Amino acid sequence: MSKSERLFDLMQMLRRHARPVSGTDLAREAGVSLRTVYRDIAALQALGAEIEGEPGVGYVLRPGFLLPPLMFSEEEIQAVALGVQWVQRQTDEGLAFAAHNALSKIGAVLPAELRHRLDDKSFHVSRRAPKTASVDLQMLRQAMREQHKLRIVYRDPKGAETERVIWPIMLGFFETRRIIAGWCELRKDFRTFRADRIARIKPLKQRYPGRRRDLVKQWRAQVDGQNGVGGPPYAASGSGTRAISDGRKRTGAWLSLDTPMSLASSFLSVRIVPSLWVCASASVCPHCHSCGLSFV
Repeated sequence: MSKSERLFDLMQMLRRHARPVSGTDLAREAGVSLRTVYRDIAALQALGAEIEGEPGVGYVLRPGFLLPPLMFSEEEIQAVALGVQWVQRQTDEGLAFAAHNALSKIGAVLPAELRHRLDDKSFHVSRRAPKTASVDLQMLRQAMREQHKLRIVYRDPKGAETERVIWPIMLGFFETRRIIAGWCELRKDFRTFRADRIARIKPLKQRYPGRRRDLVKQWRAQVDGQNGVGGPPYAASGSGTRAISDGRKRTGAWLSLDTPMSLASSFLSVRIVPSLWVCASASVCPHCHSCGLSFV
């Protein structure tokens, strides 16, 4: 590996760690000596990278320094193409268009010998069954970005309707279902709502207080505190929350897209963008319970 490739890899490692990481851990991850890590950190600092720390304490990269990527690997290209295909076929028109644009930008900078990897038909993502959308996901995502409250009419499993004002904080994708998580003013607690059970929805001009990201942390802290579990394979239910604990074999996982966290071995953890999460269960369900999610 050339020095330039090694420096780029080191930058990527530092970006992945929000907290200080030791030189020993960086050396182990990079497969080089500790002395090489110290030299490379000094080289990056000389180039202008704001890397704070010192030997024996740890290092953290402050935002703002950009080192252009040398090139995508074939695996990275396939990962991007698969992710874009999923977004195009499983989300809303706005995100699908944005994903297509992003892929076009990536294709424009790839060399000719790698460009075909973006569309080599290695993977297939099924399309959602067409149905009349009960909720405009673009409107919902805008409400989350701008932190606007939503007034909804929600049907329970028996068909009874209640009118609620909610603070939307996350949008979930579960096979054929779309789930909204947020604070419910009626229940005065965090709740999850199936989009197909929302009879009517209206954005309000009123913004909810605080930061949406902090509300997500509060939701997870509440769940973690009640269940002693490090991740979100559960959601609000009744007066509290519950975790998966019945010992059944899991066929899927939650992929949390807000913050990375350690989960049980049957679950995965990734970090992509805030406000979205994905159920990767292999089973097809209106509500398969493989994630432990309960709806109100």
